[in-house]
Amino acid sequence: MKLSMMSYTVSRQKEHFDLKKMLDVTAELNMDGIDFVTLHDTDPHTLRKMADDRSLPVVCHTFHAPLNFSTAAERAAGVAAARAGIAAAVVLGAPVVMIPATAKPGKPREASRRDWIAGLREVAPLAADAGVTLTVENFPGENSAFVTAADVLEAVRSVPGLKLTYDNGNAATGEEPAQSFRDCAPHVVHAHFKDWLRRDDEAEGWRKMLDGKYYRAALIGEGCLDHAACLTAMKEAGYDGYINIEYEGDTYTPYEGVRRAVEYLRTLT
Repeated sequence: MKLSMMSYTVSRQKEHFDLKKMLDVTAELNMDGIDFVTLHDTDPHTLRKMADDRSLPVVCHTFHAPLNFSTAAERAAGVAAARAGIAAAVVLGAPVVMIPATAKPGKPREASRRDWIAGLREVAPLAADAGVTLTVENFPGENSAFVTAADVLEAVRSVPGLKLTYDNGNAATGEEPAQSFRDCAPHVVHAHFKDWLRRDDEAEGWRKMLDGKYYRAALIGEGCLDHAACLTAMKEAGYDGYINIEYEGDTYTPYEGVRRAVEYLRTLT
């Protein structure tokens, strides 16, 4: 199991975010790499040097590219953003890029999936020419385009070279996450682990997901997911890639959250 720091986990708590500290903690915990989620207003050459100075490979570069539109003209800005993100990934030395497939309020998820697939088909040749692997993740939300394995496989069949960043927590909002991995295993090149608290009824601060239940972020190991089952499925499939530590809660500072999650996951191997 190779664990990677996800810069989003730290940067979402803005008062705690510091690039140097984040990378120092990554090295201190003997984590195996870093996924830069955006460039954090920093030149990619600078980020690459900061990671290299700590012998940390950049294992993925995640960036936003608005592609959820029905026409090529509307998607043009998103394609341009993807081109820039791919170029940054080359500088960072990241072999994988990931674009979060965000939903739109009121837009049916089938329509979003159609439009995301169309946009990804435009971006895929840019990634191939740059020698990086283009991915999407299982993304949460009742209107999300890609939650289940069936959603993902529809895109993989339609977009040459597209692969999956498997997110066990987000897959769990639509189906059993270990089986979701098994169904997509040949196409998984990167992964995120996260956790949730789950309830059946609506409540303030809880988000309705595809399965009709309500979720709130928890630290890995403190929620409803069976991470051991997910790791077993990944091991059986021969997955040898990286797993990002993702934490979207506020119970802990990001550094304490990552530390606890790393310690917990290492007890499962």
